Amino acid sequence: MEITATFLGGLRAHGRFVAVNATDRSYDDALLVLFANGDQRAAQDLTQRLGPRAFGVAFRVLGNRAEAEDVAQEAMMRLWRMAPDWQPGTAKVSTWLYRVTLNLCLDIKRRERDSVALDRVPDLVDGAPTAVSRIQNAARVDALQSALMGLPERQRQAVVLRHIEELANPEIAVIMDISTEAVESLTARGKRALSVAMAGQRNELGYDDE
Repeated sequence: MEITATFLGGLRAHGRFVAVNATDRSYDDALLVLFANGDQRAAQDLTQRLGPRAFGVAFRVLGNRAEAEDVAQEAMMRLWRMAPDWQPGTAKVSTWLYRVTLNLCLDIKRRERDSVALDRVPDLVDGAPTAVSRIQNAARVDALQSALMGLPERQRQAVVLRHIEELANPEIAVIMDISTEAVESLTARGKRALSVAMAGQRNELGYDDE
């Protein structure tokens, strides 16, 4: 693949990447094209930028760390295989990756419909305030994950992408292959259900509303 100097301009200085705006979609485009041309440093940089996002979505959707790691790794592998055919400017690399990640999660859920993994709340070791605080924080994280796993599949995906990944509704619509109106409906219903579930979790754990 031939790359113009203009497209890659500003990405390298003395053999190393220079700082650019991390929100610039053209940066991900350029990194992917550089990788397609054999630049392994570009692959490392893109993995550091996008790998944690793929894992975060997969973990929130699946509720299982090991499965989420497998999904994130497979999603990145598919990104590398797709790199030679990537057309810069046609779509966001991150949007493509989110969509692949969700599809991989759906494949797992189809195979494991009745498998729901919940994290354990750590046992109380002593009565020190710091220990109690750590346990309460861990319990809140577990409560959120448990509540997320209780949502219908599509609501959970929409809520994770909108309220945890903080993506805009039009981008979520592309990722989930639905209309923007459907995204708004899913996130609204999911958020309401999540709020009810979290309120129940707080009551069970003995937390007062803040």
